[in-house]
Amino acid sequence: MEKPRNKVCGADIHKKFLVATVLSRDGSKTAERFGMTLEDILKFKEWVIENNCEQVAVESTGVYWVPIHTVLENKIEVIVANAYKIKHTPGRKTDVRDSEWLAELCLNGMIEPSRIFPKEDRELRTLTRARESLVNK
Repeated sequence: MEKPRNKVCGADIHKKFLVATVLSRDGSKTAERFGMTLEDILKFKEWVIENNCEQVAVESTGVYWVPIHTVLENKIEVIVANAYKIKHTPGRKTDVRDSEWLAELCLNGMIEPSRIFPKEDRELRTLTRARESLVNK
């Protein structure tokens, strides 16, 4: 488990948008909705930095988290949570509540991060998979 933080962001990511909540140890919170275009993701990055977040938590559903991770990588710590391991109580079904829940878990160091390979390894895997695909045609 991660160490507790003072200010974090939880992001509920979908195909066309994401809802993010910044939560601080003093209980203050703010939420915002962003699109999933590159321009909107860059706005999200600036928003997270402006809010002095120490960490961003996202759920590892599908591949929707990948652009967020890529844009924030080396700028702010991103924790990708296994969706199965962070399921919460029934009734929390809105995007804002989901992002708040992620932020709360992150704030208290209660997310076990998924394994994300280092950038160099991911690039090598992409190249070898592309080569294999071309060779097998």
